[in-house]
Amino acid sequence: MDFTIRAATLEDCKDIARMITELAEYEKAADHVKITQKDLEQDGFSKNPFFHGIIAEVPEQHRSKDGHSKVGYSLYFYSYSSFKGRAVYMEDLYVMPEFRGKGIGKALLRKVAQLGLAAGCTQLDFSVLDWNKPSLDFYFSQGCRDVTSDLGYHYLRCEGDALEYLAQRDP
Repeated sequence: MDFTIRAATLEDCKDIARMITELAEYEKAADHVKITQKDLEQDGFSKNPFFHGIIAEVPEQHRSKDGHSKVGYSLYFYSYSSFKGRAVYMEDLYVMPEFRGKGIGKALLRKVAQLGLAAGCTQLDFSVLDWNKPSLDFYFSQGCRDVTSDLGYHYLRCEGDALEYLAQRDP
């Protein structure tokens, strides 16, 4: 199947927001999505963006059954490992179900890896839900490894009221 991978633009934010919702529904987390198209526009395409994105797009004749030509995306940002230096973190990689198995996910993952290497990164980090066997199998087949048991890390988060409380606490 013909498709292209390209840098996301401001005009892609509507489709990125749509695909984020689709991903969240698949992950049984639709009620957790608070991000809007406007947030994506501000956070990804300002002077100092919080994230970068790439889009998988098919020609008009291969559009989805709902008429979409933008059929996959990845959001990523640069981070830093105190052990290894520069790193790239892939927040999302998503391909619409009807376009899976056609090399689009591999191409998106490869592009994020290429961008990371071009920026001097030594590792690509991301998380996968423990029940998402198809995604785990896909990433393992691409040479990725699960460092959860090797390194013993837990992924933690502080948000909402807990974050506010933490920020306001006296030392």
